[in-house]
Amino acid sequence: MQSTFVLTAVAMLAFAANSLLAREALGTASIEAAGYTAVRIMSGALVLYALLRRGAAASRDEARPLLPGDWWAAAALFVYAIAFSTAYLSLGAATGALILFSSVQASMLAWGLWKGDRPSGREVIGFGVAFAAFVYLILPGVGRPDPLGSVLMIASGVAWAIYTLRGRGSRDPLGETAGNFVRASAFCLPLVGFALIYETASMTGIALALASGIVASGLGYSIWYKALRGLSTFQAALIQLSVPVIAALGAILFLDERLTLHFVVAGACVLGGIAFAILAKQKRQV
Repeated sequence: MQSTFVLTAVAMLAFAANSLLAREALGTASIEAAGYTAVRIMSGALVLYALLRRGAAASRDEARPLLPGDWWAAAALFVYAIAFSTAYLSLGAATGALILFSSVQASMLAWGLWKGDRPSGREVIGFGVAFAAFVYLILPGVGRPDPLGSVLMIASGVAWAIYTLRGRGSRDPLGETAGNFVRASAFCLPLVGFALIYETASMTGIALALASGIVASGLGYSIWYKALRGLSTFQAALIQLSVPVIAALGAILFLDERLTLHFVVAGACVLGGIAFAILAKQKRQV
């Protein structure tokens, strides 16, 4: 349980870093959506595949597939990434976060209920507190959403839920993440052509996309797949509500955003609700 907690915490930090990197890159127009997505996925694929081959050579594990992972997870990864980047061109950060995480929660909780993962009353209370505080956290920045951007962000949230669910029970987190990224790179080839013809990118934008692809996405998603071994579907959905809180804290620390009482109260309630639900789950299992 302790290792699951550490892995989950690191994965949430990586997810929050992804939000900050995307906000900085796309928000300042230093790179555009197609180029950002292509660099993000393809750079992650290169590094992860190199690590996969190095590990395979060292272990000489002949039973390990040449390229683990699967095309369904890769397609979900690509849809999540391109829809996420494109949606943020027409949505504000708060509006996008609300739509994204609502879609993730709804998709994963519906799947969990379908598969028989029934939360207890205390878990439902903890989730309700966390989600209400999450909405309260970002509500001041929510404006009237762009219809197309909203549809894209919903698609991104559903795709991310699918990618997460495909990783539950993963026996080879690094290998499967590498395989998924390599396969998703095939979907990125048209984006490369589009970006070269129609888009411009600065060195700063490319550097931010590389950081997102190699560290926050590639390595972060490998850690997430490993953490999922010790999490139920309900827990995996719930814990991701912490990402906007961590991202907002990162923006305060690194992007000079102002610390407010609103953030302190909402952030504490989100994290408190998550903790209450997780502890309730543990008590139920004892």
